[in-house]
Amino acid sequence: MGEFKVNDRDGAATLDIVVQPRCPREGVGPVLRDRLKVSVNAPPVEGKANQAVQRVLAEAFGVPRSAVTILRGETGKRKTVRIAGVTAAAVMQLITRL
Repeated sequence: MGEFKVNDRDGAATLDIVVQPRCPREGVGPVLRDRLKVSVNAPPVEGKANQAVQRVLAEAFGVPRSAVTILRGETGKRKTVRIAGVTAAAVMQLITRL
């Protein structure tokens, strides 16, 4: 696998994540290979985990939930997300604090 990458484009950061549903503790991190891990309490049914991913990422980066968009992977654990109003540098800064 490659290394973790974040792209800056049109005032948003785009990054790859891996989701761990039904986790007792919600949160962001660490980086696993080339993806940022996002842990959520919600089960992966009826879009509940996706909604939880949007909420957890929005809280972690201090943006509204509507700023987080799932671009690819809506039905799997591996997703690509876009976070409006966040730079690649801000994502990397959060990761280094983990």
